[in-house]
Amino acid sequence: MRLGYQTATIVQMGDVSMRPWFRKILLINAMMMAGCGGGSDAPSVAVLSAKAELGKKVFSDVTLSASGRMSCASCHDPLRGHAAPNGSAVQLGGSSLDQPGHRASPSIRYLSTNTEFSFNDEGKPTGGFFWDGRADSLQDQAGRPFLSDREMANLSKADVIAKLARAAYAAEFRAVFGDDIFSRPDDAFERMTLALQQFQLEDPAFRPFSSKYDDFLRGGASLTAQEQRGLSLFNDPAKGNCAACHPSAKKADGSHPLFTDFSYDNLGVPRNAELPSNADPAHFDLGLCSRQSGDLATRTDLCGAFKVPTLRNVATRQVFFHNGRFKSLKEALTFYVQRDTNPEKWYPINADGSIRKFDDLPERYVANVNTSEAPYDRGPDQQPALSDSEIDDVIEFLKTLTDGFRR
Repeated sequence: MRLGYQTATIVQMGDVSMRPWFRKILLINAMMMAGCGGGSDAPSVAVLSAKAELGKKVFSDVTLSASGRMSCASCHDPLRGHAAPNGSAVQLGGSSLDQPGHRASPSIRYLSTNTEFSFNDEGKPTGGFFWDGRADSLQDQAGRPFLSDREMANLSKADVIAKLARAAYAAEFRAVFGDDIFSRPDDAFERMTLALQQFQLEDPAFRPFSSKYDDFLRGGASLTAQEQRGLSLFNDPAKGNCAACHPSAKKADGSHPLFTDFSYDNLGVPRNAELPSNADPAHFDLGLCSRQSGDLATRTDLCGAFKVPTLRNVATRQVFFHNGRFKSLKEALTFYVQRDTNPEKWYPINADGSIRKFDDLPERYVANVNTSEAPYDRGPDQQPALSDSEIDDVIEFLKTLTDGFRR
């Protein structure tokens, strides 16, 4: 099925694209794209609207940062599934590109059907963008790094727009948004972030559905015996139980799985000494309950909870979890299944010989850690939910989620 990228023509309608009903059209269109599962007949080169083309240029433009060396692509590398480009737990930003961030750079791929943060019918948090869901849309998410002192470090929106007005594509920006757009910095910043959102909505590189697993779901590729074992272990609620938060089956409408349910979980990930902010023993990153808006400050039950990321392209990543604590899939999966059976492997030993489990949380929030669901529902006297060889099987399956598969 070829959708023809209807958005590319609709978005030429001037400021109509800023209206709420139009944003709903964009979301529906993106969901239709996802519903096709990234079919093999999808165009190899996207025909982007003028706004999306501008967004593409902004996305890779290092001159829009205070350092002149950082762009959106710096932390969201297309070759790494639009996630971190290296093995550093956090990326460096700031005006001199020497300020470490506080969290690992998540993938921004497969987010077109995500929604703003909310609580579902069961009262559980879902949606939102960033590790703590603080942004309500792709546009909101795209704009924040420009003004973060540890990222692109511009002093103000006007500062960003002054740089944009000097860009090689400034004339194109004026042609799309009006000759006087740079005289209105707040409006120009909004249009710039709108263009970044449009780029992510229109360019199929942000949701290619081109992995071996996608080909398998279409009836093309066959999984090896080890990959099939890994898939079974991934889905088994008594073994890996990964599909509880990372659904692997087609949806009711036939669309391919995103391998995230956009929910939040508290996994008790060990403290990462590599993070400069953790040099202060009183510092804790509390996730949802500590986000900048302060809207969840009273929800202490959410302290320590972070967004469930997609596992698509997870085999291309070099750091894992919000704090980049682990550097390999093997290590991350072993932690999942041995966190409670072998806590001495992951957490510090107290002076009295006891283990300080969940050491990246204040004691008062330790009870928030997920200990009820498999594979966390075990104790030191029990065997891990997965053996070492079974972990290897799951990893082989996860490798089938890497985009760009060719038979």
